[in-house]
Amino acid sequence: MKRADKEQLVSELKAKLEGANTLYYTDFTGLNVKNMTELRRRLRKAKVEYVVIKNSLALRAVNEAGLISQPLRGPTGLVVAKEPLAAAKVLADFAKENDQKPVVKGGLMDGRTLDAAQVKKLAAMPTRDQMLAELGAGLQSPLAAFVGALNGMMYMFAGALDALKTQREGA
Repeated sequence: MKRADKEQLVSELKAKLEGANTLYYTDFTGLNVKNMTELRRRLRKAKVEYVVIKNSLALRAVNEAGLISQPLRGPTGLVVAKEPLAAAKVLADFAKENDQKPVVKGGLMDGRTLDAAQVKKLAAMPTRDQMLAELGAGLQSPLAAFVGALNGMMYMFAGALDALKTQREGA
């Protein structure tokens, strides 16, 4: 590959990294073309990009983007994302289905270094929509109980009025 081509690849990756806040490093060893295509399709569906590039060029792009990265060894695929949870979930789900491949080596999120265990924890977290739904349900539950209590009091009051009416009609 010519030097100009390498510089172009580095500048393109740098631009992608500047538009994202999350970067995961994966080892895709053991995945065949069919599996790689499926992984890329799932990541694309989640609005995440998967880039395979030489480690030296990847490190150069990461460092030029103002991020500090750990040294990379072996075949490395970069997952570039704006939504860290979505990317981590896609990687974790795909790895469960495909004999724990690709292996997440680590990553960067908002300028901080992540290890593989932290990425797994991110994958286990609920999404933003799930968290908002749980918050709404938690806020709704006490209000529903209060409305139920008021409704019960009204039925008791109506029953008491009905009993009083029946008693006065009988007397």
